[in-house]
Amino acid sequence: MGKARVEKFASNRLILGKNGKVEHWRASSCGDAHIREMDEGLIDPFVRSIGFWNEDQPLVSLTWYASHPQSFYNRGAVSYDTVGLARGLREATLPGVDHIHFCGAGANIAAGKYNDGSPVNRFKLAGRLATGMEKAWDNSVKIPIGSKDITWKTKTVSLPLSPYIAEHSEAIKAVMNDETVPVMKRMLAAWQLGYKEMQMAGRKVNVSCLRLGSVFLLHLPGELFVEYQLAAQAMRPDEMVCLAAYGDLGIGYIGTKKAYECGGYECSTSIAKVAPEVETVLLDAMEELLEVKC
Repeated sequence: MGKARVEKFASNRLILGKNGKVEHWRASSCGDAHIREMDEGLIDPFVRSIGFWNEDQPLVSLTWYASHPQSFYNRGAVSYDTVGLARGLREATLPGVDHIHFCGAGANIAAGKYNDGSPVNRFKLAGRLATGMEKAWDNSVKIPIGSKDITWKTKTVSLPLSPYIAEHSEAIKAVMNDETVPVMKRMLAAWQLGYKEMQMAGRKVNVSCLRLGSVFLLHLPGELFVEYQLAAQAMRPDEMVCLAAYGDLGIGYIGTKKAYECGGYECSTSIAKVAPEVETVLLDAMEELLEVKC
């Protein structure tokens, strides 16, 4: 297991004004030089690496990094973008070793500070991520594990429905059914109603954790804000915690309680599916799975 800092890739998408509300939004690319020059904001700068070995033979490399992977997009092409290129570079460097990459809690994290949207930046960003992956691998400490060192825990949770959806379902349904409304708005409305139906049916979502000795691999639903990843690491400060989000993307963005007060795209009424109380539900589940002693 190992970790290393990734230079000049991730930055926070949300830039707050003096009033504590979101003033600027910096997506995966940002054409405004003034906004690009602003601080990175809150991020997790580290890529984490777990390798599985058979004696002296490496078999599989797993990495985790919190950021949107996009760099050059919205042009009709499908691509694995920066993380796919970085993974390919690592597999070329380590022949015979499969590389699996997980996106961490990167809902409010992207490359916007370091990416003006030009195609060449895709390769620059991929190279920086690959360099971080390489350093994490090279910094790794090998620890033998046996069956007694492995545990798998799961928990099902119900994530509270956004009060806006609960109160305005008929208006949202009208948007969905209105053929004069732009397709994207109709899709977002359908997405919100779909989550409401899931909640009404009593469907819950899974949160899970695989423990490998002193390493905890935490898997959470939705597109999580980075604060959840940092909170998980703070719960186990002396061990390595690797968090993968996006386990159930039907939930969409999951902000912190404070984020819903600050505004911004991710927590807006037309986008959000869950209520601010989701923070308590997930933090409690994380504490249980990470076996935090109260």
